[in-house]
Amino acid sequence: MRLPNANHTTIPGAAFRRLSDGQCRKLHEASLEILKRTGVRLHYQPAIDLLQEAGAGVSDGNRVRIPARLVESALSTVPSQVTLFSRQGAPAVPAGGHHTFFGTGSDCLNILDHRTGERRSPLLRDVVEGTIVGDALPNVDFVMSMFLPVDVPTLVADRYQMEAMLNNTTKPIVFVTTDLDGCIDAVKMAEVVAGGPAALRQRPLVACYVNVTNGLQHNAEALQKLLYTSGKGVPATYIPVALGGATAPITLAGNMAIWNAGCLVGLVLSQLKCEGAPFMTTGWGASALDMRTTVSPYVEPEKQFIAQELAHFNDLPMFALGGCSDSKCVDQQAGIEAALTLMANALAGSHLVHDMGYLESGLTGSLAQLVICDELVSWIRTALAEVEINDETLALDVIDAVGPDGHFLDARHTLRHFRGRWYPGLIDRHNHQDWLARDGQDLGQRASARVEQILAQHRPEPLPTNIQRHLRDIVQQAAGAAD
Repeated sequence: MRLPNANHTTIPGAAFRRLSDGQCRKLHEASLEILKRTGVRLHYQPAIDLLQEAGAGVSDGNRVRIPARLVESALSTVPSQVTLFSRQGAPAVPAGGHHTFFGTGSDCLNILDHRTGERRSPLLRDVVEGTIVGDALPNVDFVMSMFLPVDVPTLVADRYQMEAMLNNTTKPIVFVTTDLDGCIDAVKMAEVVAGGPAALRQRPLVACYVNVTNGLQHNAEALQKLLYTSGKGVPATYIPVALGGATAPITLAGNMAIWNAGCLVGLVLSQLKCEGAPFMTTGWGASALDMRTTVSPYVEPEKQFIAQELAHFNDLPMFALGGCSDSKCVDQQAGIEAALTLMANALAGSHLVHDMGYLESGLTGSLAQLVICDELVSWIRTALAEVEINDETLALDVIDAVGPDGHFLDARHTLRHFRGRWYPGLIDRHNHQDWLARDGQDLGQRASARVEQILAQHRPEPLPTNIQRHLRDIVQQAAGAAD
């Protein structure tokens, strides 16, 4: 299947499976048992009312037990693909099947400054620069804010982030907001850019990333944003957190059962609010505390592929995680962990893979690391691309003409096809002497230079002036209300 205007990965024969269908079914049934027997706490009355009216049991005020039939009904109406569009209205990210797309992350509390090497608090300028770099990189398919700026009012920082992203990229955007009011403003801004509510519903250029307390506790802000976006037809990712050994069992199966149960709560509510509403489940899970450091690591081998298997089992679009590292700097560990998680997601058929450029277990972002991840994705996409085998590529006549004593350097066949091989932009292939002549830089230094080159040369397509003013008015109105 060919996807118009989409930079996509399909893996017809290379997909890896860690779980059997039987194991997926057992995990899914365990999640249904949790919802039916244990139940979940919902901290938003309209969500409780929706479920109770549909036949869920409610006790102890907000403890809701959800029967399996509501889950199965929701699975029958939810779309199996969510498509995000470019600013120009072209389909850019058709998330479904085994199509894999890659993007940045949001809200890092620190930035590793590529100019100075300093770890510091981010500014709004960093959000702008991160968006520009993401817009320029060919293997970044969607953009997130990357950083949480400290030089704007905290309560409305999400509006400034949204304005910066809409102004500086034409690619799809996944946004995060602090509360429902921020979500309403973000959707309002997207509607301005798209051409109105109906246009945004028909061709959504944004999706909302909804963070949930954990699989068994669903906070009011998450539920409010889910119901609001479902009513608007704006895709939402509904991502509970469950830390093994803390808020979930330490075992992979028990941990994933709680993650999945939490996602299914969001699924059911989205379909009760608006049948057919676009919804995305989690593409990672079974995380656990590192019992030696009490850090929640981003790059654990144990959890890889499990959540993706469940998403495919239920034919749900998923929001996944990769291109990140637990390292504190752009070093060998950062490169290894980013490459492993990106490849794992490509093989798993993850759909939207976010957090490229993340370091320090999600606390720090790096633009240099982001451009390294872009190169890694280019390598992975090439490695997993379909191989073309035909008379022209087999070149039997050319082989016969050259024979065992000749060479192919001056063959017309070589001239026709040498550009079809993969050539790196950052990875170095020079001999030692030529490498030294080119300043002998390591990968991190070359990546920093690439960031500076992008920022000096790339100019994102600007929004019309009247739309820019409209976005500014929304931001200023929110900032004034917060004072």
